[in-house]
Amino acid sequence: MLAIDLGASSGRGIVGSYDGDKLTLEENHRFPSDPLTVAGTFSWDILRIFYEIKQSLGKCALSSDRDIATIGIDTWGVDYGLLDKHGKLLKNPAHYRDTRTVGIQDYAEKFMPKKRLYEITGIQFCDFNTVWQLCAEMRDNPELIGIADKMLNIPDLLNYFLTGEMKSEYTIASTGALLDAKTGEWSREIIDAFGLPERLFAPLVKPGNILGGLLPSLTEELGDISAKVVNVAAHDTASAVVAVPAVKGQDFIFISSGTWSLMGTETYSPIITDKSFSYNFTNEGGFGGSIRFLKNIMGLWIEQESRRQWKREGKSFTFDELSNMAMASKPCQCIINPDDPAFGVPGNLPRAICEYCEKTGQHIPENEGEIVRAIFDSLALRYKWSVEAIDDMKGKRIPFINIVGGGTKEEPLCQLCADACARPVYAGPVEATAIGNLAVQAISMGELKDLDEAREMIRGSFEVKYYEPKLADKDMWDDAYARFKKLIGE
Repeated sequence: MLAIDLGASSGRGIVGSYDGDKLTLEENHRFPSDPLTVAGTFSWDILRIFYEIKQSLGKCALSSDRDIATIGIDTWGVDYGLLDKHGKLLKNPAHYRDTRTVGIQDYAEKFMPKKRLYEITGIQFCDFNTVWQLCAEMRDNPELIGIADKMLNIPDLLNYFLTGEMKSEYTIASTGALLDAKTGEWSREIIDAFGLPERLFAPLVKPGNILGGLLPSLTEELGDISAKVVNVAAHDTASAVVAVPAVKGQDFIFISSGTWSLMGTETYSPIITDKSFSYNFTNEGGFGGSIRFLKNIMGLWIEQESRRQWKREGKSFTFDELSNMAMASKPCQCIINPDDPAFGVPGNLPRAICEYCEKTGQHIPENEGEIVRAIFDSLALRYKWSVEAIDDMKGKRIPFINIVGGGTKEEPLCQLCADACARPVYAGPVEATAIGNLAVQAISMGELKDLDEAREMIRGSFEVKYYEPKLADKDMWDDAYARFKKLIGE
C-alpha cells in the first residue's frame, strides 16, 4: 500500500506492508510542500505537489513495490481547489493562513448567525473554515465562483488528478462547516444562506470507498501500476485518530500533535450543546461513523516558526537543542495563550511572545530557552483546560491521554502534558497519520476487519511510550493554571 501524507511544509510517500500480523513502513519519497505568496495570495503550489506524488508512484513502478494494491492521500483540512465545467483547475488553492479571511466572521454573520451555523455543523469557529473561505471568495471574486463548477478539498482534488473521479470524502468535508453534523450530508440551509451554487458540492463518500484506478495517461507515464485509489480518512487528524492504539470499549482523550495540537475524544454522535458552543469545540467526521469531538490548539507551530526566525537571524538550533534549553529554564515563569491570534501568523514569534509577556505584566523571556519553555508550559496548560472541558461535557473523568504524531518526539512536552493534566500519557505511534491512512486501505481491501482490529494491529506493530504524572508538581501547575485562565479571560 502507498500512503501519501501531506503536511503544511512537507509531504511523504510511505509504502506500508502488512503480513497478517504487523504493519511495517518504508518512506520512498519526501518533498517540500511549502506554500508561497503569488499576486498577493498565500497559496499552495498544488501542481508541484502533484508532480511529487507522481515521483513517489514512479519510484514504486521502478522497484519491488510495483505491485502496490492501493493508494491513499491524506492532507490538512478546509482548503480547496475550484474546477470549471471542463474539469480544469481555475487557480492555485489559497492557504488557510491567507489574510483574505481575517475578520470574515463578522462579515459572514449577516448571512447566517454563528449560533445557527454551529447548531447545524457543530464546527468550531476559525476564520479559515471552508464556508468562510468561500464567503470571502464570493465577496472578493464573485466572477470566479460564477465559472466554478466543482469545489474539491485538497485530497479530493489530488485524487481527481489521479483518477478523473470527483468525489468529496466525508472526514475532510466535515472540517469546513458545510455539513449537517447529524445527517453527514451537505447542508442545503447553509449553501442557500451563503448564496453558494449547489453544483460546487460533489457527491460525498465515506472513508474506505474504493475510488478507482489510475488514469491511463498516468500509467503510461509512470509505469504499469494497477493499484486502486482509496478514499482514506483524508483529513490528516482523522487518519491519526484511526492510529490511536486504544482498546475496544475504552474511553480515551487524544492529542494529534504536530504543527497543530488537535485534542479531543472519539464519540459516535455529535455533541452540539450550549456548553460545546461556549467551549468552541468541534465535531468532525471520523472513520466508521465516529465523530472527532475536539479542540484546535495552535500546537508546535509556535516553536517551529520561532526556530525559523532564529535561523533568519543566523542562529541555527536543532529541536533537541531547543528542548534541552527549555527544560533547563525555570518552569511556568511566563505563560502565553497559544491560541492568541498574534501567534497564528508567520513572522517574528519570539518578539511576539516577549511583547505578550510584557503587555500582560509577566517576566519577559531573556533567551531562546525561556521562550521555548514558555511555549511548552503554555501548551501543557491549554491541554489541561481542554481535558477539563471534555470531562465537563462528557460528564465523567476520562482517565488517560494518548498523544500521537510527530509531536511525540518532543518528550519534554509529553511529560509536561502528563504533569499539568495530572493523568497518564501514552505517546505513540510517531507516524500516526500514515499508519491510519494505511490501516483504512487495509480495511478497504478486506485485510483487516474493522477499526478495532486495526488498532489491535497497531498496538502490536509500533512503540508507545508511557509518562507518569509528577504529582509533586501539582501546586506549581495549579498556580500556573489559575494565571493561565486569567490570560484567556476566565
